[in-house]
Amino acid sequence: MTQCFESVWDAIEDTPAQAENMKVRAALMNALKERIKTKGLKQTEAAKMLGVTQPRISDLIKGKIDLFSIDTLITMLVASGMHIENIEVTTEVA
Repeated sequence: MTQCFESVWDAIEDTPAQAENMKVRAALMNALKERIKTKGLKQTEAAKMLGVTQPRISDLIKGKIDLFSIDTLITMLVASGMHIENIEVTTEVA
């Protein structure tokens, strides 16, 4: 029998909480990568703006999600001049 999942995170993580954590981290990383791209920043410039090292930006760009906590990503998001306006929380229908 084939099992269907809403996202890849739901398929590979052990618990729903872990899957949600990964979804949030992925969304934050994508927002930061888009910000860097939109501003046309080189990795060294992005590192300076975000208060991190260039290798840290390289990890971000490469999508090394396991190296970034939600707290770290929010700190970087704020340093980039962005903030979270709306967080959509949905209720699962049984």
